[in-house]
Amino acid sequence: MKTVFLYLYFVFYMIYTFYLKFKFKAIDKNFTGKESDELISKLVSKWAKNILDKIGVEVNVTGNKNLTDKNYLFVSNHQGNFDPFIMLAYIHKPIGFIAKKELLKIPVIRECMKEIHCVFMDRKSIRQSVKAIDKGIDNLRKGYSMVVFPEGTISRCHKMLEFKRGSFKLAVKSGVSIVPVAIDGSYKIFEDNNGKKLVPARVKLVIDKPIDVKLLSTNQKKNLPLMVKLIIEKNLDKK
Repeated sequence: MKTVFLYLYFVFYMIYTFYLKFKFKAIDKNFTGKESDELISKLVSKWAKNILDKIGVEVNVTGNKNLTDKNYLFVSNHQGNFDPFIMLAYIHKPIGFIAKKELLKIPVIRECMKEIHCVFMDRKSIRQSVKAIDKGIDNLRKGYSMVVFPEGTISRCHKMLEFKRGSFKLAVKSGVSIVPVAIDGSYKIFEDNNGKKLVPARVKLVIDKPIDVKLLSTNQKKNLPLMVKLIIEKNLDKK
């Protein structure tokens, strides 16, 4: 019942969000794209936090002070399906995601994700994956912040899977700094219960210092996946 309630809450909140956006646009002809992005971001962030609060998820956050008004590529480990909710709720910046294309099948979620400049990737098609990465690079160049989970799927536990190298082209080709993000404990919300129910959990979110890819040597850029993974691993193990 809790899952059904939260899904209905999500649907009605997203409809309300779209209503507000179009209302402001109708009232104020000077309502800009940037103002629209900020409005949507605040509403989605509030919605994500409300969802986590209703489940009983406590998030201990460190590192928001490392962020400036620049846009970033956030590179995070991926323990569970609630990782995007945690990042939307607790990273104080508008963010979009490199997401799996299957989410396009869910109408309200699809429209919401498009509003925050998410990019949908077909992992079974190399050609479509390249197109998605190129779209993500374009978003970063336009000043949007993006999130990528380089493991490609959820680990369902404390340990990380291998990082896929293609994810790091987003930063190298756009010149946007990488922010390593460690999420620990999110798998306990849903995946640890065989995906049958949502339960309260304590989660750690660590936002590390940005890595300016423009200052890296060619060899360092080649080793970016390992470099970032080691930083995240260190923060996962930190008490």
